[in-house]
Amino acid sequence: MTHSSPIHPYLGIFVMLVLSSLIFFGLVFLASKIGNHFAAKNRKKLSSGIYECGPIPVKQANKINSQFFITALVFILLDIEVVFLFPWALIFRDLGWFGLWEIVIFILLLGVGFIYAYKKGAFAWQSIR
Repeated sequence: MTHSSPIHPYLGIFVMLVLSSLIFFGLVFLASKIGNHFAAKNRKKLSSGIYECGPIPVKQANKINSQFFITALVFILLDIEVVFLFPWALIFRDLGWFGLWEIVIFILLLGVGFIYAYKKGAFAWQSIR
């Protein structure tokens, strides 16, 4: 004889999902209503001002200095170095001399990239004015 229960075993999980979703969306709705109630109604002054902080723009407002891009590339170069050095450091003793020479070549190649970026002026910050 089989025993079948009219309640599904996952009914409790489904009820928790529905209740937590209702609470989440209720809190989001409540927070937006409270925020709209207490927010400043004069938005014209807010939209014409500078976002958070910074110098008053004297040139074209959307001009971006390419130095930010170059700095990001150099950061990625050094960040990738750390990503590859960490697993190597974990198994350094198992690799022996081969692993040592392998990482020396790797660091030399990264050094060549670093020197190239230095000679191209990637670290000399220029003013946008």
